[in-house]
Amino acid sequence: MKMMVVASLLGRGAQLERLSDGISLLALAYGLAPLLGASLQPLASLLCAVLLALGVLHKYWAMRVALDADLFSRLDSSSDLSADTQALDQALFDLRLKAGAQDTRDWPARSKAALALLRRQALCLGLQVLLTLATLLTMPLIG
Repeated sequence: MKMMVVASLLGRGAQLERLSDGISLLALAYGLAPLLGASLQPLASLLCAVLLALGVLHKYWAMRVALDADLFSRLDSSSDLSADTQALDQALFDLRLKAGAQDTRDWPARSKAALALLRRQALCLGLQVLLTLATLLTMPLIG
């Protein structure tokens, strides 16, 4: 049951990703406004660049969370968790997504690590939202 809950929580990362993508696209559009002849203050350009950098970082964490969500969901329905865990570790090692073919962590430790990735993803989104709000609140002062 715990693996199902973890998989469900990790699945919520897709919702965070969509919001982050929207913020990143708005920052990109605003940052590209000078190509259409609009003037843009240097501070506004810097804020857009930081928002885009946070968006890229968020995308990295979102991909990691999505992979874990799929893996936890798949392993939740496993009839032989031990054998499937070994096969998973070997597959990740073969694809060079893991340093070693053996992992001594139990599933509670793996769950904790996966949820830490989700927290990192949420932190990136939180920083994006705060920076967006700060930008919107200071825009009259910038322009």
